Amino acid sequence: MRGYDTFPSVLDLVTVGEAFDDYIFHGLSALPAPGRELKTDNFVKTIGGGAVITAIAAARIGGARCGIVSALSRDAAARLRRERVAVKNLRRGTEPIAITVALSTARDRRFITYNGANSVLGHRLRLVVPRLRARHVHFAFDPRPCKPWIRIVECLRADGCRTSWDFGWNESLVRDREFARLCQTVDVLFVNRDEERLYRPKLSANLIVTKLGAAGARAVGPGFAVRTAHLTRHTTAVDTTGAGDVFNAGFIVARLRGASITDALHAANRVAAKSTERVGGI
Repeated sequence: MRGYDTFPSVLDLVTVGEAFDDYIFHGLSALPAPGRELKTDNFVKTIGGGAVITAIAAARIGGARCGIVSALSRDAAARLRRERVAVKNLRRGTEPIAITVALSTARDRRFITYNGANSVLGHRLRLVVPRLRARHVHFAFDPRPCKPWIRIVECLRADGCRTSWDFGWNESLVRDREFARLCQTVDVLFVNRDEERLYRPKLSANLIVTKLGAAGARAVGPGFAVRTAHLTRHTTAVDTTGAGDVFNAGFIVARLRGASITDALHAANRVAAKSTERVGGI
């Protein structure tokens, strides 16, 4: 494991997963029809990915001591450090940067992603993550093959670290024979409404938190179920990119502060709604 040192101190939250340079075309009246070109002046280049957005949001929300393990561009690593997030960059100098292009209307989004260094990230993460020391580790990437990650999560939990995972939308993930067991091992699973339907036959965890957008959120665990409505105050959504990852940060930070599950859902709803008022996940 030479070259992959751990962070110098125990952190509140370490996020683990993919990072992207995001190219966002926002404020579109509609998505382009097949074979048609759509021109716009609304464009933003920023950084993104679940691990990046969750780490920055958590550091901003309440000064949580955060770190990230990912494959980052120089701009992304520099921005994270300015946001007071400790960085462990596993991308090697000659490796290509992962890129996502997003087309965003008020109600819909489309993405296309170039994997870049994320294609070789999984093996490196498996070397680093077992050595992390944090109160909470949040994963945001496709874990296939799932089997090695079961032992890694079990080791983290044995050291007193709570864990969460946001798999995103991945139809092929449900075909991994160990996916259901990995779900059972994680403390908190974050899904949206569509992902919950996709993964439902496999879902099992201490706590499953489902993000329902304008309808709020719900949390289901052994012997309880909690549902929260969305904020009553009006939110003018400009771009919803990354709102789910900001929600994750709000929930995790609230729980680290000792909030109840209900209060954590309310806090997560608030910051997720706020994040849609500007373009980009951060």
